[in-house]
Amino acid sequence: MKRLLTLSVMGFFATMLSSCGSAPEEKAWIVDRFDDIKVIRYEVPEFEKLPLEEKILVYYLAEAAKCGRDILFDQNFKYNLAIRRTLETIYTEYGGDRTSDEWLAVEKYLKKVWFANGIHHHYSNDKFRPEFSQEYFEKLIAAVPAEKLPQDFGSVEGLKAVIMPAIFDPTLYASRLDQTAGVDMIASSANNYYEGVTQQEVEDFYHKMADDHDPRPVSYGLNSKLVKENGRIVERVWKVGGMYSPAIERIVEWLEKAENVAAEPQKSIIASLIKYYRTGDLRQFDDYNIKWVRDTVSNVDFVNGFIEDYGDPLGRKASWEANVNFRDEEACRRTEIISENAQWFEDNSPVDPAFKKKEVKGVSAKVITVAMLGGDCYPATPIGINLPNADWIRKEYGSKSVTIDNITYAYNKAAQGNGFQEEFVLRGEDRDRIKQYGKLADDLHTDLHECLGHGSGQLAPGTKGGELKSYTSTLEETRADLFGLYYLGDPKLVELGLIPSLDVAKAQYASYIMNGMMTQLSRIELGKNVEEAHMRNRKMIAEWCYEKGKADNVIEWVKDDGKTYVVVNDFDKLRSLFGDMLREVQRIKSEGDYEAGKALVEDYGVKIDPELHAEVLARYKSLNIEPYGGFINPDYRLVEKDGKIVDVEIVYNDSYVGQMLEYSEKYSFLPSIN
Repeated sequence: MKRLLTLSVMGFFATMLSSCGSAPEEKAWIVDRFDDIKVIRYEVPEFEKLPLEEKILVYYLAEAAKCGRDILFDQNFKYNLAIRRTLETIYTEYGGDRTSDEWLAVEKYLKKVWFANGIHHHYSNDKFRPEFSQEYFEKLIAAVPAEKLPQDFGSVEGLKAVIMPAIFDPTLYASRLDQTAGVDMIASSANNYYEGVTQQEVEDFYHKMADDHDPRPVSYGLNSKLVKENGRIVERVWKVGGMYSPAIERIVEWLEKAENVAAEPQKSIIASLIKYYRTGDLRQFDDYNIKWVRDTVSNVDFVNGFIEDYGDPLGRKASWEANVNFRDEEACRRTEIISENAQWFEDNSPVDPAFKKKEVKGVSAKVITVAMLGGDCYPATPIGINLPNADWIRKEYGSKSVTIDNITYAYNKAAQGNGFQEEFVLRGEDRDRIKQYGKLADDLHTDLHECLGHGSGQLAPGTKGGELKSYTSTLEETRADLFGLYYLGDPKLVELGLIPSLDVAKAQYASYIMNGMMTQLSRIELGKNVEEAHMRNRKMIAEWCYEKGKADNVIEWVKDDGKTYVVVNDFDKLRSLFGDMLREVQRIKSEGDYEAGKALVEDYGVKIDPELHAEVLARYKSLNIEPYGGFINPDYRLVEKDGKIVDVEIVYNDSYVGQMLEYSEKYSFLPSIN
């Protein structure tokens, strides 16, 4: 639950480079565009300067990161693999006309399925609507060799009986993640974390497993699918020998190679992760997390496993993800300063003293260069990560935060000159501040969000951490965002040398409010509510502050030349409102106040004004800006001489389609139905 999913504010229009880190050689950053998506190339500066042992370690960990791709597809929806493989067979084998509108629509649909790791939008969770007919699709299936289609359904007719309704019936599997208040969120969500069970049965099952007196509670359900078999509810555990074993075995093979070249303490960390994959024991996962969070010395680092629970409406099941990275030494000074002052930030937080940590432990933060993205980090990736997720580990051992500098750099380069500022930022002084300080403001907000926000505060005695249920993720991201926003406007940041003036905060505040109340609506289909946790978080903060600041006109809607704008009139009072809201959200989390949390999210974070929504969509369309971005990975190649590895070369790609087809060929280990 601890990740900053995308560029929170500046991703579409920041034009200033970070003052830290190395700038890659100028390239064509956007390699493909389709629907509402742009695909971007990221680069890996300084990789060539790594010691050979670290280059080899990156290579092995990168291979492990690619081997779990099928797992995420299957987790997102039971028939995703069958649909993806059918589409890929058509794409590679069909010999007919490839210029018709319907063919181009099939091609676009496949690109969207690759990007979203399934047939539901990666952000809105709504099922894609095909822009080609079922009759045309059946014609394509009939035109390719039957033996090259998925063979897991007995026949081509058996395959079609499964995938045709899934693709073409708009009422079937309509949302991968349905968090609508009052519905059975398990029955109405199309993800593959549960089968044959109701929400009440799931909640009862895990309630019986929980030990309310355990000070170190296990994250029950994190690595399993819950199903009903012969009238009995059981877990299918994701491990070697269990569900997803063929893919997990390959992940383990590459991790074993990585273990052999790693130095301590990383060798022991990787060994602990391997043991977890072999046993599926969640206590072993805790052991791995403790070792991982305590390692602050390894230059190369990684995330690999069933980590984040955003895709489960109950916040229990974790998607598979991977990330390989190494330190950006020059940029890390910024996060080192923040980490060194973690106790000051905690002590001076506006939250109730009862919910503050008396002693902040183990806070480490760094700026990284990502070398490989996998699973739920690919193609769309977070720009910041804070792990581990277990509250008791964070309290006793601390947390590790990262900001991904080469990804934010690529986002910004791809966004230059797109006309966004001129279209949506009304006031010249705001545009000037954003242009001058936008990248720095966004980086610092990410640092504060990940490094300190998620790690701040503590639960009240008796609160276990699961009380907020489906609102947990949204409220946690709200808490971390508010922490970052509040402190971004603190003179302490000037004193620490992190910002030249509080104009940096003003740039972020103006952009954040505009994004939360207005421009992020470009990512949502007209008529829909806000569903994704990060988007709900941003809308909730902005709308709450607007309402609470009405009397002082802190935030104002302005009409100019027929267009709607939102502006901040009083930055100091806005910061005060951030502090007030942070105090309340921390109380809600610390006390496990479900009703208050639900009211906050439902009242401020969900509903959209349809007239404003339509205007935002039209203005975005006129700019030809894709609201979503994702990435293709570089390739790594071993250079051998006399049977020994003497180097690892990095090769950059330009083809989104080529990479997706290559990954499907080389890293597809699961059957089409699991």
